[in-house]
Amino acid sequence: MSTEQTDQAEQRVVSATREIDAPADVVFELIADPARQPEWDGNDNLAEIVRGGRVRAVGDVFSMRTTNDKVRDNHVVAFEEGRRIAWRPASEGQDPAGHEWVWEVEPLDEDRCRVTHTYDWTGLTDESRMARARSTSADMLRASLDRLAQVVAARR
Repeated sequence: MSTEQTDQAEQRVVSATREIDAPADVVFELIADPARQPEWDGNDNLAEIVRGGRVRAVGDVFSMRTTNDKVRDNHVVAFEEGRRIAWRPASEGQDPAGHEWVWEVEPLDEDRCRVTHTYDWTGLTDESRMARARSTSADMLRASLDRLAQVVAARR
């Protein structure tokens, strides 16, 4: 396998972007509130919030129960109110495993925004998580964006 093929096979940063017909602050509120995340998770991976609340700062931790009954502690590593939030998941009580979920919300006008969802696993070293990381595609991220848009539309 050539270096180019290896690089393509090992693309460790995947993103999807879409415009949503809603104000940026409304969309960001849904993303920053872990209790709402199971409603729009396009991977159907999240069951419920276990601990924590609405994210307000870097250093916050919220814990989610997955649909396979595992608890993931999510360590917030970037936060700009209304614009950007990123967290690194970890097994309950453990340090983050080296992958990161990022959400960026850009207002386009008063009633529309552009949302970019990124999965970055460049720092992932846990072999037990590699297959799942490799299978995370832009289409999966887009599914979350599409469901987020549906949740917003249903509320309007």
